[in-house]
Amino acid sequence: MRDRSALTLLVAQVLVISLMLSLFGRLFYLQIADGPRYQEAALDIQSRDIVTPALRGLIVDHEGNALATNKAGLMVTADRSVLDKLEDKGFSVLTRVAEVLKLEYNDIYTRTRLCGELASGERNGCWNGNRYQPIPITKDATENQVFTILEKSDLFPGIDAKPVSIRSYPSLAGQKATHVLGYLGPITEKNLNNEEGKRYYRNELIGKAGIELLYDEQLRGVPGIRTVIVDRKEIVRQESLNRAPVPGNHLVLNLNAKLQAAVEVELKDAVFRARANGYRGDSGAAIVMDVKTGEVLAMASYPDYDLNIWENGITVNQARDLYSEKSGVPALSRAIQGEFAPASTFKVVSLSAAVDAGYSLKTTYECPAEVQIGDRTFKNFDSKAAGRISMTTAMAISCDSIWYQIAYDEWVRDGGLKPKPSPNDYFFDSAKGFGVGKKTGVDLPSELSGRLPDRQWKLNWYEKNKDFYCNYTEKAKKSQLTPYLIEIARENCLDGDKVRAGDMVNFSIGQGDTLMTPLQLAVAYSALANGGKLMVPKVAKAIVEPSGRVVKEFKPEISGRLPMKKSTLKFLQNSLRAVVTSGTATGAFSGVGVEVSGKTGTGQVFGRNLDGSSKDDTSWFASFAPSKKPEYAVVMMVSQGGFGASTSGVGVRKIYEHIFGTNGRVAIFPNGTPKKLPRIDSAKVALP
Repeated sequence: MRDRSALTLLVAQVLVISLMLSLFGRLFYLQIADGPRYQEAALDIQSRDIVTPALRGLIVDHEGNALATNKAGLMVTADRSVLDKLEDKGFSVLTRVAEVLKLEYNDIYTRTRLCGELASGERNGCWNGNRYQPIPITKDATENQVFTILEKSDLFPGIDAKPVSIRSYPSLAGQKATHVLGYLGPITEKNLNNEEGKRYYRNELIGKAGIELLYDEQLRGVPGIRTVIVDRKEIVRQESLNRAPVPGNHLVLNLNAKLQAAVEVELKDAVFRARANGYRGDSGAAIVMDVKTGEVLAMASYPDYDLNIWENGITVNQARDLYSEKSGVPALSRAIQGEFAPASTFKVVSLSAAVDAGYSLKTTYECPAEVQIGDRTFKNFDSKAAGRISMTTAMAISCDSIWYQIAYDEWVRDGGLKPKPSPNDYFFDSAKGFGVGKKTGVDLPSELSGRLPDRQWKLNWYEKNKDFYCNYTEKAKKSQLTPYLIEIARENCLDGDKVRAGDMVNFSIGQGDTLMTPLQLAVAYSALANGGKLMVPKVAKAIVEPSGRVVKEFKPEISGRLPMKKSTLKFLQNSLRAVVTSGTATGAFSGVGVEVSGKTGTGQVFGRNLDGSSKDDTSWFASFAPSKKPEYAVVMMVSQGGFGASTSGVGVRKIYEHIFGTNGRVAIFPNGTPKKLPRIDSAKVALP
């Protein structure tokens, strides 16, 4: 019995000793081994960062003209650490501030509250920082307002004013470059929780669109940080860090401010010209590229808007208009986000495909008024027959029916609705080689890839839409239950996963499901001009430090080559010249003063506008000049703009007159585009 008690006591002693050793071991680990980490965490809980944003770098064009700069403003701020100690928590002070600044008290109250202090539905305009740094009330106070506050400081405890840098887009040459430059906006929770490891501070402004977004890291610089340690009563006890801000780098663009302004004017005029001719003309895009380097010299989208509305925060109405269909969705960049059927500008792709399929460029082809394929009749443009013509003439007058026949014949050879295991797919392969369905790689965010409706795309599309079309009468809207649409739904249900004869015929003339962005077409026509190289479009030219040292200069990049022989390329170049001299663009370019090569396009659009009216055709003109030694590619597209030549063709002609200085205009590039980087004088570029 005694032995058993002794054994029990021994076990208990061993257990107690083990627990004591574990406890002391854990205490040693927490206080000694892992002490620094917990000490840092404790300090972090007590520390407060006071952030001073860095001066943002300038954005200039390739001649050094300011596109985005910084201007001086007067910022009135509130110190919550002072206001919160007042008996009324700063109510009377903020009321007096509202009277001086001629603002609503509720707006000021919201701006000076931490976002966590407000309900989720009341946080519009709240403060993302902390209460230990000045909280901006306004950045556009007048001198008299500031003097009133500072002279009567006893009536405005916790309120201060100081000069502040405000991002400005001056439009010195009349340009906006809205969708290229982009804008700044406040930090969001998504930014703070980013997975790229980027360090942001709550009171910073960062790029939200365009160049401002893509090159934000280079432009933003390094903010200044003053870290203070506070006790549990929120009283500052010491300063642990005081780092001065480092200004951001400057960004030189390939854009030319004067050309950008001219392109914006001509694009807007083209839209209004379409309206004057009876078309809806709701939007458009225009691009000028250097065909040899891929430099984007101008890029415009209509409608646009004034970027300076972001300076003090846009209103609810302004935000609504930016994304409203009624106002044309000004926030959308049609140049890189607008996807449209390229229409006859696509025939350069089809000609390359025809050559690969064995069709001769030296013979003639029949251009009938219409072509019967199955139970459908495909008509030539204006239902006119042109007889037997050469392929050059076919391109010049934009004959459709030649391509109907060639595309159908190749579809049959590939097996029709029962395709061969390895069909030739000359048309699809040629389109891939031209970059259709692939992003160009331009240094702008949110670029779309267009659409290449090949066999794989058809399979994917069918999987997503089979249920809808096979149950069309039950799932479609009443307005969509027309005999024509019901028949289309029946066909899509039966064989929507296959490339049908009609699909191939429409594809050959840039219609049907084929979509391209204006920038994709500009890259393709640049390649036709430069010998076949698909250049990556470049908006940025160089990154330059405030000291003038060049951090990085962006060099031309080739993303691929056109899938054609030199003889085919030469034939295409001559054919595109014939479009202007004896074809569909003859009238638009009569007397232009420079040799231009290009192609018109009039794209049919299926669907209706918000008011129920049928959509008008898309107007295209894609080109390069001078024809013999090409330097520039110019593309214009006007949505619901009508004919390619009379709307976009005339607009492109006028852009060339600006570039080369013909017909009484002053040449923007009398000696070509600048090759050297401009000298950036911050003192001269920045506005007073």
